[in-house]
Amino acid sequence: MNGVWMPGAGPARDATSKYCVTPAGIGPPARAPRLRDRKRLAARLRPRKRGCVFPLEERVNSAADTSVRIVDSADVSPRARIGRGSSIWHLAQVREDAVLGENCIVGRGAYIGTGVTLGDNCKVQNYALVYEPARLADGVFIGPAVVLTNDTYPRAINPDGSIKSAHDWEPVGVTIEQGASIGARATCVAPVTIGAWATVAAGAVVVKDVPAHALVAGVPARRLGWVGRAGVPLAPEGDGIWTCPETGARYIETDDTLTEETA
Repeated sequence: MNGVWMPGAGPARDATSKYCVTPAGIGPPARAPRLRDRKRLAARLRPRKRGCVFPLEERVNSAADTSVRIVDSADVSPRARIGRGSSIWHLAQVREDAVLGENCIVGRGAYIGTGVTLGDNCKVQNYALVYEPARLADGVFIGPAVVLTNDTYPRAINPDGSIKSAHDWEPVGVTIEQGASIGARATCVAPVTIGAWATVAAGAVVVKDVPAHALVAGVPARRLGWVGRAGVPLAPEGDGIWTCPETGARYIETDDTLTEETA
């Protein structure tokens, strides 16, 4: 191939000459690109698919909707259904028959189990594990590394020593009602229910139902006070009346339950 230049092959050296044949003709040998230049060129030519945001059009059995975003490294079942305006980020997994409402956010490395349901405007933060058959209402916040379990009495094996299969146990789910928040690394042990607008503090372990507007913390979680819709602890006014310092909303406590006062 003396004297022949091929695209992508670089300058070809003539065997009888100190010169090279290039697309521009014969001339002095071209200097090889420096390593730094080669890396820059490779970066420019490399497909930029990784880490970009793509519509969910080919990824779910629902109407094509470019308002739904999913990064390439996420794993979304074709049988999952994702609401308008939702986003699913790096390394997240959304399993079969999961249903996400509108404007939901599933963070990096989060797991949404088979058949799990999320309402509208939910946030599932990085590395949270939401196991089936959990049910989350509208506006629920799941903090980083939260775990919603689904096995009340977990065992790897049966009493006879044989390994358990999917047919040997019945999953039970956590229920979280509207506007409730679960703090980072908290664990909710199924089948507990977290009431509307309640807050579970970071690191808590919830083993019994949490009433609406309750603020719970600790292992096991216990109620420390009440919170309003803004998530701010309520201030007592006496005679069972509580007030939100942020919104001014008033709440009435009766028999260890809290209800918002209506006009």
